[in-house]
Amino acid sequence: MKIFTKTNKLIQYLSQYKSESIGFVPTMGALHNGHISLIKRSVEENDITIVSIFVNPTQFLEGEDLDKYPKKIEADKKVCSFAGVDILFIPTKEEIYFEDELSFIAPKTKGFILEGYHRPGHFNGVLQVVLKLLNITKPTNAYFGKKDAQQLYLVKKMIKELFLNINIVECEIVRDESALALSSRNEYLTSAEKERAKSIPNSLKKATELISKGELSSVKIKKEIAKTLIEVKVEYIEIVDRDFNKLEQIELGNTIILVAAYVGTTRLIDNIWI
Repeated sequence: MKIFTKTNKLIQYLSQYKSESIGFVPTMGALHNGHISLIKRSVEENDITIVSIFVNPTQFLEGEDLDKYPKKIEADKKVCSFAGVDILFIPTKEEIYFEDELSFIAPKTKGFILEGYHRPGHFNGVLQVVLKLLNITKPTNAYFGKKDAQQLYLVKKMIKELFLNINIVECEIVRDESALALSSRNEYLTSAEKERAKSIPNSLKKATELISKGELSSVKIKKEIAKTLIEVKVEYIEIVDRDFNKLEQIELGNTIILVAAYVGTTRLIDNIWI
């Protein structure tokens, strides 16, 4: 595995790969089994796999956890090596950003609802850094998890509307033994908070049970989800279609149910695709 910290060095090195397929997995580090599932899929489907580790400052709002975001760079290097990664890119902020940067604004509607509403400007930074990383690595396939469903939607929208010749591969959510969606932020949780956090996947399971019994009303399903989320501080519960339009009724094969909640001081998100 080759490790690069300089953007120009990586671009120069990648110039030799003219015909090989390249898979790219962008991460912020503190790698867990969710990341590993993306990496393994890339390794299986491409000639070359690149993983980036970069805690992107522009997607954090003031007062969020930028400074304390988990950093395990030596462990992450070992994980990538064992998983079969060919190239690991670990740039500094100075390698990615410049003075008097061009601004990048997320879609004025879909970029400022749900996550974008509660974290205004978050998706500006996400799309800005993803575009930069895609331009650096020029992958054939780029791998994103469904846990960050709105991010995935907006990245795919950016690829389409900027005419980028990159295939975005949607990867399933990976969960722990208690069904909690894996996230680097799960490390913030105490044992007691992890128990309380189980109510989040349990609420989504309750929703699927209701739908399987024929309940299709979004209002009724959201009420039942809220009843399950009694041990966490709910930020939002929403039901949308694949284009992030609100749904009054469940549309089988075209629905995402999303939850965001605080467990203690840790903010967690989860969803299920129906």
